[in-house]
Amino acid sequence: MKLGGSKQNLADAKGLRRTLTLPEIILWRELRQLPVRVRKQVPADPYVLDFYCAKARLVIEVDGEAHSRGNRPCRDAARDAWLAERGIATLRIPAVDVLRKLDAVMRLILAELAARGTTPSTTR
Repeated sequence: MKLGGSKQNLADAKGLRRTLTLPEIILWRELRQLPVRVRKQVPADPYVLDFYCAKARLVIEVDGEAHSRGNRPCRDAARDAWLAERGIATLRIPAVDVLRKLDAVMRLILAELAARGTTPSTTR
């Protein structure tokens, strides 16, 4: 499946690439070192994916505390279902875990990549 979007969605993704949160910056620094290609702020109309590995068909979302409030859990579930219908798995990582347990987060990501048939040679 090719991801993409409307002009507005593409513009949103471009803007988000310039305004990453601290946990996203920290995780992006680590993801760039993997031997598999991971892209940041990828348009998938009507959504923008935090990080996406096309080879593994895996989305990695960094969820701040706002994701547990209001209608966000329902919106996130609908988004995950939309992606799943397209054969793309979503791995949701709490932002606080990126800040406090980066090594554990990276082990989780590496395990998920391996489970999806994309085994990076990088180990932690």
